[in-house]
Amino acid sequence: MAFLYFGYGSNMLTERLHERCKGAKPVGRAMLDGYALEFSKRSLLDDSGKATLREAPSERSFGVLFEIPENEQKALNKAEGGYDRKPIYVRRDDGQTVCAECYFGKRSDSKLKPYDWYLALIIAGADQHRLDELDDEYIERLRNFDYCDDQELERDGRKEAVKVLKRAGIEDYKKLLRR
Repeated sequence: MAFLYFGYGSNMLTERLHERCKGAKPVGRAMLDGYALEFSKRSLLDDSGKATLREAPSERSFGVLFEIPENEQKALNKAEGGYDRKPIYVRRDDGQTVCAECYFGKRSDSKLKPYDWYLALIIAGADQHRLDELDDEYIERLRNFDYCDDQELERDGRKEAVKVLKRAGIEDYKKLLRR
């Protein structure tokens, strides 16, 4: 058995999600009406901002649907520490509405910013799955989020992100960002 998962943050990059759930398969793109992407979820490891969704009636968020084997749900839950898992209804790019699992940040702090490498993971995932075909300005909006350059080059999260981005064919993640 498998479940559908709506990834909207760094897990949109297939190589990143495979680090957490080896059996995850991308099955399409989707939209979630009434929610906006923000970076207000405090990281449990480094106090940076992580992606979450907040209710916003006139907004729409985009992401990737993955089919994940049930026996890998614990691993995904562990990776998504500090988030609540909830079922949501999303609209696939073929117009079909489906129920999928989604993670929402538990605490919110609007002053937080993502690290450069974390935002690059999200942009890379959005580009990999061509989310700009759903909204031609989506990737540009991602590039316009304010972020912090991570000065700790040996941070485990940064090293893992660089490794994953390289596996996805991205040698210099800074080229994905705007400054």
